[in-house]
Amino acid sequence: MTNDLFTTSRRGVILGAGAVAVLGAAAGASAATRQEIQMGTFKTRDDVTIYYKDWGPREGQVVILSHGWPLNADSWESQAFFLASKGYRVITHDRRGHGRSSQPWEGNDMDHYADDLAQLIEHLNLRNVSLFGFSTGGGEVARYVGRHGTSRVARIGLIAAVPPIMLRTERNPIGLPLEVFDGFRAASIANRSKLYRDIASGPFFGFNRTGAVDQGLVESFWLQGMMAGHKNTYDCIAAFSATDFTEDLARFDKPTLVIHGDDDQVVPIDASARAVKRLVKSARLIEYEGGPHGITDTHKERLNNDLLAFVRS
Repeated sequence: MTNDLFTTSRRGVILGAGAVAVLGAAAGASAATRQEIQMGTFKTRDDVTIYYKDWGPREGQVVILSHGWPLNADSWESQAFFLASKGYRVITHDRRGHGRSSQPWEGNDMDHYADDLAQLIEHLNLRNVSLFGFSTGGGEVARYVGRHGTSRVARIGLIAAVPPIMLRTERNPIGLPLEVFDGFRAASIANRSKLYRDIASGPFFGFNRTGAVDQGLVESFWLQGMMAGHKNTYDCIAAFSATDFTEDLARFDKPTLVIHGDDDQVVPIDASARAVKRLVKSARLIEYEGGPHGITDTHKERLNNDLLAFVRS
């Protein structure tokens, strides 16, 4: 009986060990093939840490989404989730000074933003990229093309974007007066928390038109804004308003999509999207009737499908 017990116990140990090995191998295989949103950072050449998210299958065609002021990568969640679910590899990053990236005292300008984007693309060794920029991010994308060309780019998209230039100048008489941006700077110094709530509950999403406020969108905008650095967001006002992207647009030589709401109170369409269309003759312009600035949220289903059609084209 002792021998039987020993034999039975020994068989159980062997079978148990085999089961553990099989389960372990299965778990390893599952871990090796599991898809997840990768989150990482890298250091730029001037020692700034840039945070990014990498959505969807690694083998998917690459889409990069560059965010607006004073937001971060999370502002693109609806589009990133949708495109990644369609098989695309979607990269979203926090611009320097914003979100979870470093908050450098200097270098909060379009040249540095564009160079950071170039280093992100190099760090991940990305090619054949569909490159989209929303609002300030559209300026970042345009300056990237101007400084680094389009050898790694397949398509370009400007969504409610600031190019060619927001500020009123002698060459741009339809731009917004300097007093508008000085007002942003003064409000940022006085109480930037209130400034972000006022923007989100008013013109950004067009809630001042509808009379109804989506508090969730307001809180998300405010939270992202307060995650950004005070000095960085202050400096960025000049970056998005006074930078002239006209020469950058002249280097656009890839299929280009421009999408803008015709009731955008933050970046008025005449001085932005319609002006881009005149400068980039081959660009396709889609105007969202009644659309406010924040169309990535207010018109996300339509925008998602327009972006998908473009990257599939």
